[in-house]
Amino acid sequence: MMNTEHITTRPVDERAYTALQEAGIDPLLARLYAARSIHHIEETDISLRALLPFDGLKNIQAAAQRLAEAITRQERILIVADYDADGATACALGIRGLAAMGGCVDFLVPNRFEHGYGLTPELAELAAARQTQLLLTVDNGIASVAGVIKARQLNMDVLITDHHLPGNTLPDCLIVNPNQPNDAFGSKALAGVGVMFYVLMALRSHLRRQHYFGINRPEPNLANWLDLVALGTVADVVPLDHNNRILVTQGLNRIRAGKTHAGIRALFDVAKRNIRQAQSFDLGFAIGPRLNAAGRLDDMSLGITCLVSDDDEAATLLAEQLDQLNRERRQIEHGMLDEALADLPETIPDHCYSTVVYRPQWHQGVIGIVASRLRERFHRPTIVFAPADDGEWRGSGRSISALHLRDALDLISKRHPSLIHKFGGHAMAAGLSLAEEGLTDFQAAFEAVCRELLQPQDLTAQHLTDGHLPSPYLNLPTARELAQHVWGQGFSVPSFCDEFDVLWQKPVGTQHLKAGLLKDNQTCEAMFFRCTETLPQRIRVVYRPTVNEWRGQQELQLYVDYWEPENGPSSTL
Repeated sequence: MMNTEHITTRPVDERAYTALQEAGIDPLLARLYAARSIHHIEETDISLRALLPFDGLKNIQAAAQRLAEAITRQERILIVADYDADGATACALGIRGLAAMGGCVDFLVPNRFEHGYGLTPELAELAAARQTQLLLTVDNGIASVAGVIKARQLNMDVLITDHHLPGNTLPDCLIVNPNQPNDAFGSKALAGVGVMFYVLMALRSHLRRQHYFGINRPEPNLANWLDLVALGTVADVVPLDHNNRILVTQGLNRIRAGKTHAGIRALFDVAKRNIRQAQSFDLGFAIGPRLNAAGRLDDMSLGITCLVSDDDEAATLLAEQLDQLNRERRQIEHGMLDEALADLPETIPDHCYSTVVYRPQWHQGVIGIVASRLRERFHRPTIVFAPADDGEWRGSGRSISALHLRDALDLISKRHPSLIHKFGGHAMAAGLSLAEEGLTDFQAAFEAVCRELLQPQDLTAQHLTDGHLPSPYLNLPTARELAQHVWGQGFSVPSFCDEFDVLWQKPVGTQHLKAGLLKDNQTCEAMFFRCTETLPQRIRVVYRPTVNEWRGQQELQLYVDYWEPENGPSSTL
């Protein structure tokens, strides 16, 4: 099938490239860094001493003081978490950290199907029924104006820790969020779990100044919980700026060294991933989805309980339940995706700038994943809707890089004030709710805004690569070296584009292809996922060098993201 996908090369800042090499960075790494906006050797320091100081966050000292008061008074602290992997890890981190410092802490996570998102008035009533005195949100709350009002009416203090973009009105309470107005913190990319980690840093510092720690109350080592921070940060697909790369790298180092919690260890086991060679890819595509499955299909309390367990046997049983939920999620996702594709043309016409689909039988816990799959396939901003139990329809959207999705929804909300009931999110992902009778009007309004904000060229998928990989680097040591670094959102995994001769090829299962490729007298094996076509004799390939381990042996293997005949476009994977 013909396509219009383009291969482009990331621009490299030549001055940065030269400076990094002069500072002792390997030429290949220097080139990769310089193409990812790293200009100075200091930006490659991934030690904990390079973390931004916590006192740059607005309200962080006041938050630490309030938490310290709650601990010394033995007030009941209730954590209200979001029901995704970021919320679950932030909640587990809060429980472990506050308990280690002597806090009386419990958690409450809303059920996606019963309570909706965030701190709602109904959730505040549930918190009050537990005799809560301090209500602490993690990875949510910045939009919970009504919920905070209700909580305060019920004589609870509220401390919000969040990272989502704020609306026009902020809740009337203490807020720690790098994205709130007038916050000068140097990283706006912290995940919810990252914000909670910083709050614990500030709290420990405050208690230290109060001479709180001693023989009977040892000072906790926050680094012990960096595995949770790494998992939540990667799973939430926040940009991996310098500060986040430090958090994720340090967390992965602890995971690889076996210094991880029973729940994460059990999740690696059920996912059949080698924990000693853990990478950010494992966190994002194996561990995170299993944790997320609880919030999508059931109750995230299951995932949080797994993360706070210190018993290997109990953690294994919980991880097995999460693994089963993830299998069910995949089945539901595949069925919904097939139905969505049945409603759509094989190729979206050029004059269509968006994709909106909905069916009454769809599962609202999986709509975000289906939106992501459709976005990948058609390269259009995509929103998928499913009905909720309260009579509303919930939508989850995924965008392309040229369109800020939350801003687009905000524009629709301003132009059609009664259409969207609630919305929120980020540039690349957002959620909303509306009435069933508004679906058709929303579809038209979203298409109109996308037409206004996008250019025709934005609708063409781009394979952004690091260009040609010199032959001396096409080897196993290079793959090993690249695997040790943290790559992800905003700091893309290195990919290269070269021409190869096809020496041999054979199908793997019914959907994949393995081939032997030749370049400059060097041969290597390559995997073509979701490829059923026969390769021509010579091809141009976009690929990633990886380490393939089989029966204790390691070898270089190329993962192919896209290929085309040497003389023109042919296929995407």
